[in-house]
Amino acid sequence: MNSTNCVLIGFMGSGKSTIAKALHQINHALVLDSDSIIESNEGLSIKEIFSRYGEKYFRDLECKFCQFIAHNVQNAIISTGGGMPLFCDVQSMGKVFFLHLEFEKILSRFNAEERNQRPLFQNDDSALELYNTRLKHYQSCAHYVINADQSIQAITQEILEKL
Repeated sequence: MNSTNCVLIGFMGSGKSTIAKALHQINHALVLDSDSIIESNEGLSIKEIFSRYGEKYFRDLECKFCQFIAHNVQNAIISTGGGMPLFCDVQSMGKVFFLHLEFEKILSRFNAEERNQRPLFQNDDSALELYNTRLKHYQSCAHYVINADQSIQAITQEILEKL
């Protein structure tokens, strides 16, 4: 395991990108967002990748990202896509922090446009089922579970204390 990296996992809307930016402001570490990097490399949005090539293709891209980080990056903050821990060895990238937030709180964070941009969040019932399925995976691969229903400052402080 590359213990120098901070790897943030959690369901869509749990605050991974926000916390990554907040951590950067404190320790100035490089922030790498897997979804943004994949979009940039492919020249397509995540939604377009799913539409054109399917979920398996996207998951393969995530695992390639994960392998690259594990072997080539140190002292960085990694914000992962919500499904990455189910398909890839996220622990190989560094210390894994699961940002846990109840589904109802996540739901309240999205407006209609934001939901439309997320291919797996098109229906509340199926999104809840997906959330429940992923929850156990997040818990099993995390080194630390962080309550994400608190201030950004409290979350970042807790993570920094554990790094």
